[in-house]
Amino acid sequence: MNPEVSDGPAPKRAMPFVRLELVPLAVKDGALQVLLSHRKEAPFKGKWGLPGGVLRIDLDVSLEEAAQRVAHERLGRALPNLSQVCAVGGARRDPRAPWAMSVVYRSLVQPDIEATPGKRVLALAWRPVSDLETAKDLAFDHGELVAQAVSALRQQVRDLRFPAGWVAPEFTIGELHALSEAVLGQLIDKVTFRRRMDVAGIAEPLPGKMRLAGAHRPAQVYRLA
Repeated sequence: MNPEVSDGPAPKRAMPFVRLELVPLAVKDGALQVLLSHRKEAPFKGKWGLPGGVLRIDLDVSLEEAAQRVAHERLGRALPNLSQVCAVGGARRDPRAPWAMSVVYRSLVQPDIEATPGKRVLALAWRPVSDLETAKDLAFDHGELVAQAVSALRQQVRDLRFPAGWVAPEFTIGELHALSEAVLGQLIDKVTFRRRMDVAGIAEPLPGKMRLAGAHRPAQVYRLA
């Protein structure tokens, strides 16, 4: 008999502490903002962080379903157009475990989204992403996670890829231009933007539909193609 072969139970190995972190983003008051959660419990009690929760193998069939369950528990609602940003892990990420991993999802939402503080959440608040670079009141490494989500979104907008449900069903090119500037945090040449939109063919005009724009001039209304 091979001495290396054993019929006994496999040895137990330590498993990572796995969480889902949510990055809800919206253009609010002319700037890109993120919805943060005021933490009710330790660690980092009283700090602000991303809405998140532990992966439950008894409840979660997939990572995306886990993310939506966490959204319901922390925000009282589902989140639209979830997109996985990254997975991060390490031995010193979370004091509750010797090794912790987070799968990060971003969601692009409307600024008037109805969300209510849920389990282990004192309050919810929108914060401009530009303020988080120097913020001292953030939990864990959540500032870095927001930065990664914002970087991915900005590349998406540079590529003129606008998720349905985030952009209004009907819009003018000027409104889409303003939205893009808010996301990127910089000015965009209007003529170049319009030319790129025409070449990409991502928006189609709604015949006979106009909307008053700057200087009370009518502007053509579009929808995503």
